[in-house]
Amino acid sequence: MRKYIFPLLGLLLFCSHDMFLKLDTYFLEPNTEATIQLFNGTYDKSENAIDRSRMRDASLLGNGVRTAVDSAQWSEKDGATLLHLTTGAPGTWVAGVSIHPRKIELEAEAFNDYLEHDGVLDMLEQRREGGLLEEDAVEEYSKHVKVLFQVGDERTKDWNTPLGYPLEFIPLENPYDLHPGHELAVRLLWEGEPLANQLVYVGYQSEAHSHGEAADHEHPSEGGETHSHAGIEEHRTDEQGIIRFTLSEEGAWYLRTIRMVTTQQEGYTHISNWATLAFGVGQGHSHDDGGHEHADSDGFPATVFWIGSLVLLVVLFFWFRRKK
Repeated sequence: MRKYIFPLLGLLLFCSHDMFLKLDTYFLEPNTEATIQLFNGTYDKSENAIDRSRMRDASLLGNGVRTAVDSAQWSEKDGATLLHLTTGAPGTWVAGVSIHPRKIELEAEAFNDYLEHDGVLDMLEQRREGGLLEEDAVEEYSKHVKVLFQVGDERTKDWNTPLGYPLEFIPLENPYDLHPGHELAVRLLWEGEPLANQLVYVGYQSEAHSHGEAADHEHPSEGGETHSHAGIEEHRTDEQGIIRFTLSEEGAWYLRTIRMVTTQQEGYTHISNWATLAFGVGQGHSHDDGGHEHADSDGFPATVFWIGSLVLLVVLFFWFRRKK
């Protein structure tokens, strides 16, 4: 009986395992009240709130100043943990949370299912090649999450400032300087150094395109080739720890990865670190590289087109009347 209970518990525990910081809108006004949501589950749903005692760091970074989040700023609602803040001066801001490591024990089948579902495919392949699929696991895991949000119109440089987390995404451009169709490069750091050949998932949400988790993951090929499925893209970091992807639509974008290794640490078989990064694209931008004014197929403004059409109708009316 125990053989079947543990795989079931494993699936329940790991069906929603990621952690994200997110906002309803990533574009805020200066000096206004706002809420950042900490989801422990998927980007769409939080399975449970995170107790403040589990947080080894909770920070806000803006205009060159890093501030520790006071425990009184947190609350809980509907399984999510909420960070209440008053935005400061205009700029591109960063919020981050890093939690203390925790331990979990799983029997082999549950552990394999978790690796496949959460996309830890390299470790699953390592177990398969080593004939270890029947081996149980004791894992130490910790999570490190960040969100970038834009306050007002002024761009500042805090977006590329590392928070010193063990595993951390660092954009190489400010996402709030970009629009749909632009490419964004992001570097993944492990202990402050670029992490090469790491599998990273990129997803987004928009009004025009709602996505779900991919039912089956495919291995991305070496060299950074990308496979897309159900709104999720798989990438591998290059030798500099960088992935590049196109911001195809306006909306909320996020990156997620899990670095897992085997360990000789007493009492454990594996150690994992989880990292996510979220930000918005397009919303609130002035779009001065294309605008929202519509023109006809010849490039004339719509107003000129309609006035010209009206003049032509008048000319034709009098021409036909004269012919009669």
